[in-house]
Amino acid sequence: MSHASSTVNRSDSSIASIRWLAAPTSERWVEQANARPMEVLIDHAHCERKAAGSAVQLMFRYLCEPGLGEVLSPLAREELEHFEQVLALLKSRGRYLEPLRSPAYGALLAKQVRRGEPERMLDSFLIAGLIEARSHERMALLAQNSPDPGLRELYGGLLKSEARHFGLYWVLCEQRYSRDVIIPRLEQLAAAEVDALKGNLSCPEDVRMHSVGVIA
Repeated sequence: MSHASSTVNRSDSSIASIRWLAAPTSERWVEQANARPMEVLIDHAHCERKAAGSAVQLMFRYLCEPGLGEVLSPLAREELEHFEQVLALLKSRGRYLEPLRSPAYGALLAKQVRRGEPERMLDSFLIAGLIEARSHERMALLAQNSPDPGLRELYGGLLKSEARHFGLYWVLCEQRYSRDVIIPRLEQLAAAEVDALKGNLSCPEDVRMHSVGVIA
């Protein structure tokens, strides 16, 4: 899982350290995100809200799983803190949450989750981790390449916790499954994650935190 080169600034080691991802985000996505920063910011708020909801959903699905609530409850709270942080920046700029058409990304990944246990739990953790990893990669790109100082500060300030989030999902996997089981499935799901991000970038008004923009 290596990253291709690009003229986009990718000097930050936080990008290079993302081993979950099978392909990097394209320069074109960065350009479109910078051209429509408020739409991406509104979508980012929705993503933080959904990430909190996903953690809570897993916590309730596996209510009696030892050690799960201790990890996912703080994670959900931190995602909500990020949601509030993004919301405050939106309000300071005269905007608020608005309904946005979601990309197919989340739905396509959800279809990859196997129905039987323990496979369902493994897939759920890995997909949640992949989403966090992609968010981290794209926030790092925006922190480095956004022309807006306020957005660079926001995205840069979130990187450490975003990196920790996908690390937590990895730990949850390692505590319950052998690497012989985890690694092949991660590679399959990472490929599916790239497929979910492939598409036509001809609609810049639909640019999202998880809209298309991966180099094949």
